[in-house]
Amino acid sequence: MTGTVWFTADLHVGHRFVAGLRGHSDTNDHDSLLASHWDRMVQPDDQVWVLGDISVSGSRAQRAALEWIADRPGTKHLVSGNHDDCAPMHRNAHKWLRSYLEAFESVAPAARRRYGGQEFLLSHYPYKGDHTEVQRYDQWRLPDHGLPILHGHTHSGGRVSYSTKGTLQLHVGVDAWGMRPVSIHQVHQLMTEKLKENDK
Repeated sequence: MTGTVWFTADLHVGHRFVAGLRGHSDTNDHDSLLASHWDRMVQPDDQVWVLGDISVSGSRAQRAALEWIADRPGTKHLVSGNHDDCAPMHRNAHKWLRSYLEAFESVAPAARRRYGGQEFLLSHYPYKGDHTEVQRYDQWRLPDHGLPILHGHTHSGGRVSYSTKGTLQLHVGVDAWGMRPVSIHQVHQLMTEKLKENDK
């Protein structure tokens, strides 16, 4: 029997600056809170899709974050973000891939899923939006052809936004979900509600 599918993003394990923004003066407290939520919610036969940024860039930080990921329950898949050195935007991405595949079942720059008859895309980046005043990484964003997208990157507390074309964007990062993963059931319910609203 297949377990639950979960989504999360922007874990930033060991990242002092992000931990501070989230109200933690110590990265260990920050990382322990993330771990406690994950470990309580995710079962061994579940899948977890991490939509980028497991840590801050740098060899030591990434190796520590990969160990943290490997210790968590569930089968993990990574859709890489700008802070993941296995992402194709980085010159040495090919050198990091093997290390990432020790913690993740798969690593890709994007993915496509279907649930409850609805198709949607997975990317670290939304079609539109950033956590800076200027939108960055446009060459690594997926083109908007009207499919809803699940994303991280923005560090926003908001769960729902829309692209320039009006396409639904759902933020699954921990900043929007109380430092917790979000289940595919919750995502589908929210997606269905918003798509119905848009059809009115």
